[in-house]
Amino acid sequence: MNQVLREKVREALSSVLPITFIILLLSVTITPMPLDMLVLFLVGTVMLILGTGLFSLGTDLAMTPMGEGIGAQLPKTKNIWLVCGVTFVIGLLITMAEPDLQVLADQVPSIPNSLLILTVALGVGSFFVIAILRTLFQIPLSRLLVIFYAAVFVLSAFVPNEFVSVAFDSGGVTTGPITVPFIMALGVGVASIRGDRGSQDDSFGLVALCSIGPILAVLILGICFSGSDPSYTPITLPDVADTREVAAAFASSLPHYIKEVISALVPILLFCAIFQLAFRRFSKHQLRKIGVGFLYTFTGLAVFLTGVNVGFMPAGHYLGQQMARMEQSWMIIPLSMIIGYFIVTAEPAVQVLNKQVATITNGGVSQRAMMLSLSLGVALSLGLSMLRVLTGISIYWLLIPGYLLALGLTFFVPKMFTGIAFDSGGVASGPLTTTFLLPFAMGACEAAGGNILTDAFGIVSMVAMTPLITIQLLGLMYKLRTKSVHEPAIATPETDEDDDIIEIKEAEHHE
Repeated sequence: MNQVLREKVREALSSVLPITFIILLLSVTITPMPLDMLVLFLVGTVMLILGTGLFSLGTDLAMTPMGEGIGAQLPKTKNIWLVCGVTFVIGLLITMAEPDLQVLADQVPSIPNSLLILTVALGVGSFFVIAILRTLFQIPLSRLLVIFYAAVFVLSAFVPNEFVSVAFDSGGVTTGPITVPFIMALGVGVASIRGDRGSQDDSFGLVALCSIGPILAVLILGICFSGSDPSYTPITLPDVADTREVAAAFASSLPHYIKEVISALVPILLFCAIFQLAFRRFSKHQLRKIGVGFLYTFTGLAVFLTGVNVGFMPAGHYLGQQMARMEQSWMIIPLSMIIGYFIVTAEPAVQVLNKQVATITNGGVSQRAMMLSLSLGVALSLGLSMLRVLTGISIYWLLIPGYLLALGLTFFVPKMFTGIAFDSGGVASGPLTTTFLLPFAMGACEAAGGNILTDAFGIVSMVAMTPLITIQLLGLMYKLRTKSVHEPAIATPETDEDDDIIEIKEAEHHE
């Protein structure tokens, strides 16, 4: 176990070091950073690395086997109402427990936190049911995506602009470190029951559909809610004078995030306990292993969230402010693209997705190719988001063409890549997006004198959109490459068949 943990921490180190180096380089060149903030960032980086390693190990031991077991068992009951009910409850519980959603809710205080969180959770629960039914009944994912995204853009025309960005961002934050491993593993379990040729293709796409539910739900809330105009809570930068106060800042925040993680994992643990009592799916040895995995998950996630919220959020806000105040403010666009390219590699759920893709495709889609496509997508989204911050152009000018292109590609790429692409959009917009990139955009928007809710909010949705295009382009390249490899072999069977006919005729002649 220690060897596996060391390997996980080493993987996390290799993922986090590039973005750490870039921020350090910026802090000693064009955007000098106060020493107290720099120390907070460095301590947060160490906690990020350790937390990601522990979380990754816990996911392998607990979340993945538990999700696959539940997904494989539920369809065996042959009770569609039970499947739908259990799926809805799972979606509701894990969404209400998602730490990223709490971060977003805190930024929009004019809508009560409980109302926004419940609305988003109902959206995820409902679409989780749709996603499971799609897998069981083999409904084409592309068809559902076109229908539901058309509904999203029609509804958005009747909603105040401030609600639109929040709605699209809510679709990204719901697919975080708690939700993604469990949902993806459950999808693999459900697909394994079918056992047909297309089951592997349909094991992807659950995260994609679960990301649409919150957008629709918050848009409906925007139409019905009669509260005050949406506003946001400015980020308060910590004031620490020495290393003792730095340690105190992390120590005082840790209990809060421990409480958040407990509230996130306890409902899942209770549900899994009820499931085990009802179906006796797992042996005692498996249960012990899952229990240890949950401990690793709990510890890793608590350490990770404390590190990114205390160390990364102030650094992101400060860097955004300083870059937007530069004499050549346009430089924030290429610089933010570099940050976006590397920061996605540190998202914990990205590692989960890449490994699952490599496993299910038997290495046909490598983790390296996936990561490159995701990095290019997030880099593009950061560049476009900073263009919005500087110019104030409407998010519609980017989202509508982007989604039209993404949905159009679904008719030309292999089915599996459509599911992978739309899943990756949700996975890329994880905790680092809400705790570093969103504050980064807010700081830049404040310095540029823009509207925070219309110009800075929406960056999560941009991060969730661009991988839909880059991953599908990867799928298109994969399809063309596979076709070119097999084309020369088309004539071979005919040649072999002709040889067989000649041999048969010669044999008949000899007889």
